[in-house]
Formats: sequence, structure tokens, C-alpha cells
Amino acid sequence: MPPAKRRARTYDPAKIRAAVTGQFDHVHAAVRTLTDEQLARPTHLGDWTVRELVAHIAMTVESVSQFVDLDEPARQEADPHGLLFASAGVAEQVADGMQRLAEREPDLDAFFTRTAERLAERIAAVPGERLVWTPPGAMTLTDYLVTRTVELVVHTDDLNRAAGLDIPYERQALAACTRLLADALAVKAPGASTEVRVPPYAVVQCVEGPRHTRGTPPNVVETDPLTWIRLATGRTEWKTALDEAKVAASGERADLSALLPLMS
Repeated sequence: MPPAKRRARTYDPAKIRAAVTGQFDHVHAAVRTLTDEQLARPTHLGDWTVRELVAHIAMTVESVSQFVDLDEPARQEADPHGLLFASAGVAEQVADGMQRLAEREPDLDAFFTRTAERLAERIAAVPGERLVWTPPGAMTLTDYLVTRTVELVVHTDDLNRAAGLDIPYERQALAACTRLLADALAVKAPGASTEVRVPPYAVVQCVEGPRHTRGTPPNVVETDPLTWIRLATGRTEWKTALDEAKVAASGERADLSALLPLMS
């Protein structure tokens, strides 16, 4: 059964543009420092090496320019949640293409530079409400850029862990990523019996069951943004996060293990 419909959160177009370009710049600065040894290291993403992960990051941002270059669709058909859920269905295709892309772009610094230049030119020329094509259907440019914050933040974390880096997180990018993934949980498990808190960026209610009307809800989950992002995308298991005291969960409906990762 497809996830339930939920009214999408609205985002400030200027802040989202700045978030995407800022986080991409952070990654680009780190890519310039990577050695051949670091680029050859394995990641926890199947058979991908760091080189293939870096190429994928650039490609996820290059897709903005590619979609803007297409004719504008006639009507909006999708939202950011739909693209998140659809991504699971094309994961294998993406993995197959990354090795070829990494081989085709041996100069990663140049690839990032071209991508950044094209992105700046394209998003400066079109309004945020302009529709762009995406695999699950047309959505606004601003909404698509919100999904790029998820790609950038999640893969910044992947890159930091695989290559031993400390790439910073643009605050607005981290906030948008956290909120979109929290909202996706509410889409996947609609209801109001459980409150999930990810301070300082997101609070959502989800999971079917008795609805609370006042005071502290009977079922509460609270964690930090990076732990939430790792849980939502399958980088960390629910039990591991609990055992390491990175998640506080109280109430009989506060176990989210069956709902994670979100795109499963």
C-alpha cells in the first residue's frame, strides 16, 4: 500500500538554494584534499568506493541542472516525500551507474566545478515554483532542491565516515534534511499517538492509536538530527541507537524499528 498523502511542508526558496549550494561547496572543498588512497577506500554502501560516492554526490546535484533544462511539465504530480519513497526502487540502477560515472569523470575537482557553475546559472534563471521533471513526477524546483539537501547531508556523513573527514554541515541543509525525513515518517505511519522530536529542527506526530489532547503525549521519541538521519536512511539500527543512548523512547508505541529505514 502506498504511503498516505500528507500536506507538504513549505520551504523558503532562497534558504533552500543557499543550503544546497553551501553544502555542495563544503563537500567540494573536501574533495580537493582527497588522496588516491582515500578515494580507493571502501564505503558501507555496497561495493562503492569513496571515489564512486564522491561522483554520486556531484551527480545528485547535477540532476538539478539536467531537469531544469527539460521543458516544463504541464502540472505538478509529485512532492518531496514521493521522490524519497521512489528512490528505493531505483537504488540498484544508481549503484550500477556509479562505477561507470566515476570512470568517466577521473578529475573529480573539475566535475564538481562544472556542476557548481551550472547549478548557479540554472537556479538563478528560474523561479522556485517552476516545475521540473523527476522520476516520480513533476514537482517544483524548490521541492526538488529540498530533496537534494537529503542527498547532500546523508552522503556528507557517508563520506566523513569512509574517508576520515570532518566536512561541516550547512545549518539550513541539515534542518531541511531532518524535517523532510521526519515528515516522511508521518507519511509512512500516519496517526497521532507518538510524537517524534528531533530538536531543534523537527517535531512530528505519527503512528495510529489513541490521540493525546493535552500535556506530554504517552509515546515520545527524541534524538539528535544526525542520529535521526542515520536511522531514517538505514545507516544506524534502532537497537544500536537505543543501546548507545542516542535515542530516548518512552511508551508502548514508541518503538519505530518496524518503520525504519523509511525507504524500505
